[in-house]
Amino acid sequence: MKIVRFLDSAGETHYGSLQPDGTAFRIAGDILANFTVTHQKVAIAKLLAPLDPRAILCIGLNYREHAEETGAKIPKFPVLFAKNPAAIQNPGDPVEIPTKLASTQVDWEVELAIVIGKRCKNVSPENALDYVLGYTICNDVSARDWQKDWGGSQWCRGKTFDTFCPCGPAIVTRDEIPDPNTLALSMTVNGETVQNNNTADMIFNVRQLVSFLSGSTTLLPGTLILTGTPEGVGMGMKPPRYLKAGDTMTARIEKLGELTNPVIAEPA
Repeated sequence: MKIVRFLDSAGETHYGSLQPDGTAFRIAGDILANFTVTHQKVAIAKLLAPLDPRAILCIGLNYREHAEETGAKIPKFPVLFAKNPAAIQNPGDPVEIPTKLASTQVDWEVELAIVIGKRCKNVSPENALDYVLGYTICNDVSARDWQKDWGGSQWCRGKTFDTFCPCGPAIVTRDEIPDPNTLALSMTVNGETVQNNNTADMIFNVRQLVSFLSGSTTLLPGTLILTGTPEGVGMGMKPPRYLKAGDTMTARIEKLGELTNPVIAEPA
């Protein structure tokens, strides 16, 4: 099932099961608890990010070639950081280049994202997928100057500006993705392919990540886990290339669809 969150023509928010004709059957109940797909077909006026996450946990340096392009060592354990849930952005809505805390080095990162569906702690890799609702696409937009130079050795300031976590278009439930580490993923900027890889190249796979993150730590339903990005980010290019107002990014992941967002300057 492809679970979408959307506005109808009256401006009301719904969850629904996306249909081939672009409409949705409305979902009754809580997608993170008990829900039912009704027979009420609803037209989608505007697609929203598929959830308001309880938390956004992110993994850095999880593709070998991306670690190499940044000059980092291959990590012994997953590298964890977080984003503010308010950084979530809808499909089609703009990513804003910060102007108050100004950045000239805003970069793209296509990522497979895990949606936790059940509360869990200390789960084994073998049982990890039992706690997953499904998967979606995220773009871990990053201000490299704030991440690397001005963040006091912490990545969060450069990763968590408003609009810096586009997400969507849907949550594809885990029954449709038997192995999340076999998916092609790519990013285009203004139609040019800049990232092109497969989730098989993760250093730590999805099962290992859920197990690691739940170690001595409770993961709540609605937690969004970004699993890292492959090589091809702007800061790794020679010379480096960064986003500017007027650009358009499209992140694609096999079986999950595509996520497109334009780029603008933060309004005054």
